Order: sequence, then C-alpha cells, then structure tokens
Amino acid sequence: MLWTIGLCFLLASSGISHPLSSHRRNTGPNKLLLISFDGFRWDYDRDVDTPHLDEMARDGVKATYVTPSFFTITSPTHFTLITGRYIENHGVIHNMWFNTTTLEKKSYWQTQFVNEYWDNGSLPIWITAQRQGLKAGSFHFPGTAATYQGEMVSVGEVEPPIYNYSNETVWKQNVDMVMGSWFRDMDLDFVALYFGEPDGTGHKFGPDSPQRRDMVRQVDRTVGYLRNSAKRHGLADRLNVIITADHGMSTVQRNGNVEEIVLRKIPNFSFSDLVFHLVDYGPTGMLLPKEGRLDKVYNALKGAHPHLHVYKKEEMPSRLRFSNNDRILPIVLWADPGYVINGYFPVQFNRGEHGFDNEGLDMKPFFRAVGPDFQKNLEVGPFDTVNIYPLMCHLLGITPEPNDGHLDNTRRMLVAPPPEEPKRSPSSVFIGIGAVGGFLVLVFFVLVISKVLKRGKTQKRIEDGDHKEDNTIIEHTNM
Repeated sequence: MLWTIGLCFLLASSGISHPLSSHRRNTGPNKLLLISFDGFRWDYDRDVDTPHLDEMARDGVKATYVTPSFFTITSPTHFTLITGRYIENHGVIHNMWFNTTTLEKKSYWQTQFVNEYWDNGSLPIWITAQRQGLKAGSFHFPGTAATYQGEMVSVGEVEPPIYNYSNETVWKQNVDMVMGSWFRDMDLDFVALYFGEPDGTGHKFGPDSPQRRDMVRQVDRTVGYLRNSAKRHGLADRLNVIITADHGMSTVQRNGNVEEIVLRKIPNFSFSDLVFHLVDYGPTGMLLPKEGRLDKVYNALKGAHPHLHVYKKEEMPSRLRFSNNDRILPIVLWADPGYVINGYFPVQFNRGEHGFDNEGLDMKPFFRAVGPDFQKNLEVGPFDTVNIYPLMCHLLGITPEPNDGHLDNTRRMLVAPPPEEPKRSPSSVFIGIGAVGGFLVLVFFVLVISKVLKRGKTQKRIEDGDHKEDNTIIEHTNM
C-alpha cells in the first residue's frame, strides 16, 4: 500500500512539472543572415529573368515592397534596418560626417570609422545579440567599423578604401566566407552582409539601362549561389535569410529636358549668408544660415523652383520623421524625382539617383525572406523597414532595444509555432502540490481508519470465540 501511495505521488508531481503532451522545442533559435543589395528597387525583377529570386519567393516570403526612412540614402537607411529606428531617432542623418564649426566633411568610407557619428544611443542588432549571449558578425555592412558603448561586433570585415563593389568572383568568395568560416566554423548566430550593387550601376547608367538589368542578373546568380552554399555547408535547415535593400533608384532628367536646380542662380539667395551647407550630393541638402539670416535664406529659396521643396526643420512634414535631431541643419531641401540640387553649378552627372521622398515608388526597395521560420509561397503587402529589426530580434530570440517598429507588422510571415501546453504559473503549481498533499492525507486517514476498524472486528471475533468455548465447557460440566 505504501508503495502504491509513493507511485501516486511520483506520477502526480511528474504531471505538474512535465506535462505528457508537451511539444516544446529543445533546440534554440535558428541562425539568421541579413543581406542588403544596395539600391535594389522593388520592381527590378520585373524586366529581368530572375529564377533564383523567384524560387526564393516560392520557398519563402515576398513583400510587394518596403518603405525606407527619409533621407533615402545609404548609411542612414541601413542604420534604420539594424536598429529599427527612424533616422531622426538614431542620428545617422547622412552618408557624410561633418563639422559645422571647422567646416570639415568626411567621405562615406572615412565616416565609417567615426565612432561618435554612429554611437548615439541606438545599438545595432549585432551588439544587442552579443550582449544576450549570441555570436554576431558584420561583413561590409554600414556601421561595421564603429564602436558602440565601448563594444564592437565580434567578427567584422570592412571593405578597403578603394574597392570594386561589382566583382562577382569576390561576391562568391564573400558568400563562402560567411557560410563556411563564420556560420559553420565559428558558429555565429547572426551575420549582416552587404553588397554595393546594383546601386553603383544604377547611378552610373540609370535604373532603366541594360547595364542595370545585367547587374540584376548578377544579383540573382549570387542569390542562387548563396542558397547552394548554405546547403553545401549544412546550414539550409537552420538558417533564416532576409534579403532587402536600403532604397531604390530614380532616373535623373538632364540634357536640356528640364530646368535644373542650381542654388546660385536663385534670386536673393547667396552662399555668403550661410555658415555651412551640404548640397551637390543628389536630390537632398541641408543649410546652416549665419545668425539672423535664417528667414532671409528661407524666403529666398521657398517657391524659387517648382520642383524644389524647402522647409525649416521644425516645419518638416511629420510623416518624414526628419526634424527632431540636433544634427539636422535648420533648413532642409529635397527635389522632386528626376531632379538634383546643385550649388554653384552642376558637379555630378549621375543618370540615376536616390534620396527622394520615401513616398515615391522609385525609392521603395525589395524584400525576400526564406528559412525554417518563414511561411512558403506567401506574398505580403508593403511595410516600413523599421519593422525588420523587431522581426530579426524575434527570430534570434533576443529582447530588442527600444525601436520604432513592431512585430505585428511582419508576424504573419512566420510559421506558426508548434502547440505548447500553457505555462503553469507558480500559484497553479502550489495548488497542484497542495491537492496531491491533501489527497495523500485523505488516503492516510482512510487507511488508518480502515486498519482500526479491521483490528476492532478481529478483536471482536476473538472475544466471541472465547465466549463460545467457555459456554461449551460449562455445558459439558453440567452434564
């Protein structure tokens, strides 16, 4: 009987701590690769045969397009991808570091190494992952070279100052390094991988050029090579891959077809009224007027060209989220698609540009995702790129830093998790233990009472038997 009670107790306690119907996974989160093909517009696969991107869409998820932050230029929008913050919130407001006092400017590549330009309180996902016990790497991704709150990415590769971003052979070598050395050998959990095309080709030849279409074919071949590399290195079943871009590309109108925007030619405007300016870098610009001359500069430019937008930063449209940061200069300029902002005279002659209003379709990048945690053959509607960060944190199983996105905007892409038993709260466990204890006490009392009753019956039978024996002796004596 005691053995039976003990067995009941073991079964009851086991049922409390480990439900027999539990389906919880014993493995940790899958690995994650984030890839950016710079300047890959959302519709670049429509005029080119892209079998590998098409296969990826069938095997995973495709978005109609995604919307980047404004300014739609490389460093700011990439930092949005890896922090989930709008540009005014993360503070990387331009490709160039600048100093309005010394009038110094640094190129895109030099700016990569200016820690304080990137380290503004917003942490890239690779730092967050490392702080929560994961291993992370970044390959050529903007922001890789910087230190954040004293910490760098554990495994990083920064491109040299003179670098051919379009070499397909080097692309394959980079893919194999990430798949073989980083993911397989070093067992990294997260890697951000950057390719500088088709941005460069789109700038030089234009987004509608045959050269751009050839570069999209190269991107497609690389996607196929990448997925095969994942299989060769035994990663396909445990690697999620997200491929997207920072912005799109738009054709620049020139050759006398349009009236170009040249600030020097605008009546009542003078560069002598400025302390500092950032123009001649495409369709956007910022100005710092001398003290007391802000209104003069603003009034001279406002309405001066039908395709030039001029705002004091505090009056910027709220939808652009590009005003609430001290680094943003007092006057912000941007041009309509097809136009660029020139200072004294035109100094760049790109046939394609980005940096325009992020509402324009030409500025929208593409999005693909595939892997064990993603649905198959699913197309979803547009969403903002700030939402990619919380999605990545969810896939890695890490707690995100404060950000401007939300997992609800991408959750339907994910495979539904296996059913689990509801987690038992401590109070329910105590109640269960109490119930078991009460049951055992009840069993104990029943057994005790049963034993007492049994003992009483036995004693009565003995007494009855003795009494009958005495009667027999007496009767025999009387005879």
